[in-house]
This record gives sequence, C-alpha cells and structure tokens, in this order.
Amino acid sequence: MRTKSKKENKINVVTLGCSKNVYDSEVLMGQLKANDKNVVHEDKNDEGNIVVINTCGFIGDAKEESINTILHYVQKKEEGLVDKVYVTGCLSERYKPDLQKEIPNVDEFFGTHDLPNLLKVLEADYKHELVGERLTTTPVHYAYLKIAEGCDRPCSFCAIPLMRGKHVSTPIENLVIETTKLAKKGIKELILIAQDLTYYGLDIYKKRALANLLKELVKIEGIEWIRLHYAFPTGFPLDVLEVINNEPKVCNYLDIPLQHINDDILKSMKRGTSHKKTTNLIAEFRKTVPNMAIRTTLIVGYPGETEEKYQELKTWVQEMRFERLGVFAYSHEENTTAANLVDDVTEEIKQQRVNEIMEIQSQISFELNQKKVGKTFKVIIDRKDGNYFVGRTEFDSPDVDNEVLIDATKHYLQVGKFATIKITSATEFDLYGEPV
Repeated sequence: MRTKSKKENKINVVTLGCSKNVYDSEVLMGQLKANDKNVVHEDKNDEGNIVVINTCGFIGDAKEESINTILHYVQKKEEGLVDKVYVTGCLSERYKPDLQKEIPNVDEFFGTHDLPNLLKVLEADYKHELVGERLTTTPVHYAYLKIAEGCDRPCSFCAIPLMRGKHVSTPIENLVIETTKLAKKGIKELILIAQDLTYYGLDIYKKRALANLLKELVKIEGIEWIRLHYAFPTGFPLDVLEVINNEPKVCNYLDIPLQHINDDILKSMKRGTSHKKTTNLIAEFRKTVPNMAIRTTLIVGYPGETEEKYQELKTWVQEMRFERLGVFAYSHEENTTAANLVDDVTEEIKQQRVNEIMEIQSQISFELNQKKVGKTFKVIIDRKDGNYFVGRTEFDSPDVDNEVLIDATKHYLQVGKFATIKITSATEFDLYGEPV
C-alpha cells in the first residue's frame, strides 16, 4: 500500500506569456512565502511535488505552449513524479470549461482574479496587508511594476478584456510603497506595465494620472531608471512627455503598440485613431523628447488588408524610422469582433508581409545603430554570456530590444551595476563597446 509522503510540499510556479504574468506569479509566490510555504520558480532540477502553471491565452502559439506545458506536468503526475497540478492565468480564465473536459487530470483550474481561491487549495491564507510584497523572478537589478489590471479598449482583434476584465488602476500610494520595497531589495530599473498605461488613473482619479505617478516614483531613492511599456495611442496624456524630458530617471523610451496605419483598417480594428492623428502623435513625441526611442508593434494580414493597404503601412514604416519594431501575423481569436470578419489574407501572404517589414526595420535599425558608434552611453549590465558582458542602454528594454556586448576577456564589469560604455561597432540589433 502506498503511504502518503511526510516530505514537506514544494510548490513550483511555472510562468508563461507576458511580463504581466511574471508579475502575477511573483505576487502569488510572495503570498506563499508569507505563509511559510516552500516555493520555487521554474525549478529545473527539483521540480516540486505541487505545480502551479500560470498560462497565457493571447494568440495561437501562446495557447499551444500553455497546453503543451499543462500536458507535460499532467504526464509527470501520472508517472507519480508530481502530486498536484493546478492551472491559473489567461488560458484558464478564457477556456476553463473546455480545459476541464479535455484535461481532467488537472486538479483544479483558476482564472485571473482567483488568487485567494488558489491560495486556499495550496493551504495558504490571502494576506491583504502584503502590499508590494513579491518574490521577484527577474534579475536582481530590474523588476516589473504592474500599475493597472485589465482593459476598457474595444480593439476588435484582442481577447485581453475577455481574460483580464475591465481596467482597474492601482492607487499611486500603493505603487510608491511597492517601489520603495523593490528599491530596498536593490532594484535599479523599474519597468511600468499595464494593458494600457495611457488610461491609468481615469477610473480612480477621473483624470489620466500617469505623469503624476511618474513624479512620485522618481523621488524613490535607489531607482535610477523608469521605463514605460504598452501605452495606447488614443488619448495619450502629453504631460507625460514633459516628465520624460525633464526627469533623468525616466528613460527616453516608450513602447506604444500602433498596430496599423491605414484608416479603414484602424476603423475596423476600433483603434479610435487615424493615419493623420497617429503620425502627428509620433511627431509630437519626437519634438518634445528629441532623444526618445519609440518601440511599436504592428499587425499584418488583418481581414481586408489589401495589397494597397499593406503598401501604405510599408511606406509609413520606411518614413517613420522607428527605433524598435515588431510585427505579428493576424490570427482570429474566438469571441472578438474581428473573428466575425472573413480571414481573407492567406497565411503565406501574412508571413511574406511580416518578413518584408522586418527586413525594412532591420535596415533602419542598422543605420540608427551606426550613428551610435563613437558615442558613450550609460549601460546597465544584465548578465555575463560566454565571452561577453551583456548590457542595455536606456533605449532598450530587456528581452525585446538591442543589447550592448563588452568583451569579457579584456574587461571586467559587475552584473547589475551601471557602466559607462563607448560604442566601438554595431550590427542591426547589437552594439559592441568598451568601458571608459
């Protein structure tokens, strides 16, 4: 007869998807730790007898990765290597009934707002007083700060509101407490995330309050860089530009997903803007903050994207010369309004368009990087990789942007510290430099 193990439970939290999921996993782990639970994040060696998978349900590839991960741990459970498998996050929020039916061996599924219930099955209490307490899983010198949950935008292609709910801003005072705690742990770079930074404050302060938040966060000792991710173009609060320009701690960097430029496509996407307004907004950014690096993402192959409409987008990308740019091929998402449209661009043409725009961007990035050769930048050193120390300038976010490589056989730098680096050469997506 198999006897129940007296060994202490070890909870392994596995995170898939975006930085918002990383943040949610960190909050979960902070709560578990406060309940004296033995918790690890994606432990590759000793995987823990209880597994919590924080899933992503954004697009096809992400859903597939989430399902494969669930099946992997369910198999481990069947082999007796894992005792319990719990699933939380966006995929679980969106497809819970289907998942329960298809993968019955998962012990329980939880949605994106089910943290207290998830803690209960893990025999932990939800502690309300733990404002800002997280077990950070990012490198020791940077962390994400989620300033709002959910989204009120009606974008036709996006399922996020179905999974994350309505926009809810976190009060400034709570974010100040959280940031102060992060700074005391040695965090130097703060990456502000939300589904929509632009909307921040409207629900609780009845006005857009991102600039006010930034003015409070820059006062916190120890924080040296504050970076803005995922701002929506419509209704962007222009007072934020003044803060970026005047506050040395706020990076000259903005991630603003624009998605398309053709008026018909923007209207169908329900983006609330136009070709002219978007172009004027970018001009305003560059006039007010001349040194700003703008990161954007685009969607190609959206229903009704004719060759002519695509050419308009392509020409615009060439004219705008964005510092950073990514492209997605459109895919139908169930229960979104775009899913009612005919997906009339073939996969082959979608991929061709992705490749073409990335080829244009690659050339733009190469030319912009060449202009950095001979110049000196403040660089944060993220890690040592083989024979190189790898860092970033204020114009680059972790995992998605350019990196600065410094020869570790010739120079010694400290990971997690800032260094002054002179750029000696550059490729499309990497800069090479040496300390000065």
